[in-house]
Amino acid sequence: MTTIQQSSTKQDILQYLLKEDRATAQALAEALEISPQAIRRHLKDLEAEELIEYQSVSAGMGRPQHIYQLSRKGRDRFPNRYGEFAVSLLDTLAETVGKEQVSTILQKQWERKAREYRDRIGKGTLQQRVAKLVELRQSEGYMAEWYLLEPNEANPHGTEQFILKEHNCAISNVAESFPSVCGHELEMFAAVLPDCLVERTHWINNGQHECGYLIKAGRVLT
Repeated sequence: MTTIQQSSTKQDILQYLLKEDRATAQALAEALEISPQAIRRHLKDLEAEELIEYQSVSAGMGRPQHIYQLSRKGRDRFPNRYGEFAVSLLDTLAETVGKEQVSTILQKQWERKAREYRDRIGKGTLQQRVAKLVELRQSEGYMAEWYLLEPNEANPHGTEQFILKEHNCAISNVAESFPSVCGHELEMFAAVLPDCLVERTHWINNGQHECGYLIKAGRVLT
């Protein structure tokens, strides 16, 4: 196996763990269609680089099973376009004009972003607009995806419902220091899709491995 192939496989492992949160070596081998022995070699290298970590879980009478997940360093390998400079700038603004003014500035920023998204998404079916929104988020460094929910007992009439997931946060440094941006992000999605109800289902800042949103068609416009 060449160095390029090894690098690609390691990146595939990191991306899989980012998306799925955690996995065993066997699950990784099956998902990436690589032998368990090869996967374990890559996992050992990634652990040495401090990009992943594991927990040992008892599996009956056999040996404990290792459950792998990304370390903080591993998460930091994924795109983060704003980083420390943005946090430093916001801290300086807070010291200069006060936290209330910074909150107003962040609100205005997300309102501007919502207008930009709506202009770029344009008109179309809800599914087309959700797909376009995810494309825009991906272009900004978010590992985003969407899927349609099938009708079930909670939605017997088959109202269109979608899940939007973001497996990493391109502004994680900002969100940690100024968590209000996450509330503005939710407001932004609701503004971009004004004929829908948008609810947060998962939140990285709350210790979960992804940010998730439920998008329901049928909001009454006023």
